[in-house]
Amino acid sequence: MIPVITIDGPSGTGKGTLAALVAERLGWHTLDSGALYRVLGLAAARRGLSCDDPISMAALAATLPVSFAADQVILDGEDVSEAIRTEEAGMAASRVAVHPPVRAALLGWQRRLARPPGLVADGRDMGTVVFPEAPLKIFLDASPDARAERRYKQLKGKGLDANLPNLVADIRERDARDRTRSVAPLIAAADAVLVDSTAMSIVEVLDRVLEEVRRVFPELVL
Repeated sequence: MIPVITIDGPSGTGKGTLAALVAERLGWHTLDSGALYRVLGLAAARRGLSCDDPISMAALAATLPVSFAADQVILDGEDVSEAIRTEEAGMAASRVAVHPPVRAALLGWQRRLARPPGLVADGRDMGTVVFPEAPLKIFLDASPDARAERRYKQLKGKGLDANLPNLVADIRERDARDRTRSVAPLIAAADAVLVDSTAMSIVEVLDRVLEEVRRVFPELVL
């Protein structure tokens, strides 16, 4: 079996950064499942489709013209790596992710990305639905205020306007939607290792997760 490490958790906890660092250390592939839903939301907006329509969203997901090359996300031949990282794209992703037909359409696509020598997959349901047999599952969490502050600094660093109270409200709204959806809600797998990054730096989080990697995969040289 191809080894898989899953990193789940709510928006803004640093799952993508952590997954990339772990994969780099191991020489494994990565799966940013959230990018798929963000691309889907962006594609829907550009086509004038409603993210709340499960039928049209499932049809679009089944034929989504997206590809991943290095650090680029390509939609319809255009690099949308930056476009899908906006707050609007994140909210659209949360809206399309509630539809069971959409998740079913993307499930096989995600599982096919598991290939040698291994995969680090981050998202909301990687350890509970997509890769339930993964030998190491991490659930990365942080307080809404801490996540909003990180996002605020990130946006300001890019020269973009940001309102901290609005970011906190958006994060709480998205958390509620992700945790209460009927299919694949945001929950920690029963065997997941819980890591609260509220008061931790990314270096500290990485060190903590690498401890678990060494425990589960003692044959790996880090």
